This record gives sequence, C-alpha cells and structure tokens, in this order.
Amino acid sequence: METIETAITETENCPTKEACNGLLLPVRDALEVLNGRWKLPILITLSEGPRRFGQIAKEIPGITDKMLSKELKDMEMNKLVTRTVHETFPPRVEYASTEHSKSLRPVIESLKDWGILHRKEVIGK
Repeated sequence: METIETAITETENCPTKEACNGLLLPVRDALEVLNGRWKLPILITLSEGPRRFGQIAKEIPGITDKMLSKELKDMEMNKLVTRTVHETFPPRVEYASTEHSKSLRPVIESLKDWGILHRKEVIGK
C-alpha cells in the first residue's frame, strides 16, 4: 500500500502532468466519496454503534430526513454503512458503520487536528 509520503514524493517528481494527475486520482476518489456536509457527522455518529434512522437524525442537528436518506443510500453504495432490516412488526431498520469505514478513523482524526490548527491560523483562537 502506498503511503501519502510516497505519493507526495512521486507527485513532486512526476515526469508529466498526466502522471501527476494519475497520482492524485485516489485523493479525488476519497474526496468524492466523503464530500458534503453530512457524511463525516453520520460516520462519527455510527462509530458509537448501530443506530436507527430517527436516532441518527436526532444526533445530527440540522440534517433533514430527505438529506439523511440520500446520504445513507450513497454511503451504503460506497460500502461505508450497512442497512439491516430486522423482521419485526413493524420492521426495524438499523444502520451501522462497516470495517471499511472504520479505516477512516485516522483520516478523521487528522482532519480534526488540522482543523484546530487552521482555526488558530485564520481566527487566532
């Protein structure tokens, strides 16, 4: 598995623009999967354990049911969450983070650390 240090080093020394763009493709893929305001808060909420739709909505202030539904479908398609329908009456649906999404924990932690530094740099707090 290529490290970010290797990718940066290769990017600095890549022979053509096409080669550089190819090295940035995985970063573009990651940003496309995680884009938007709601995916990371949903992942953080689900990191505490499986949740029903209403529980997720309550834990993320400002998200609409329509947006939550759209984001969960997109995240399920990208194998970041699973949707389990329990055969009860009425049916109970739970969402959970996948092992694949758990690999994002260090990325989220790094984004948090960078965000703190950025706020200090820009806002001075």
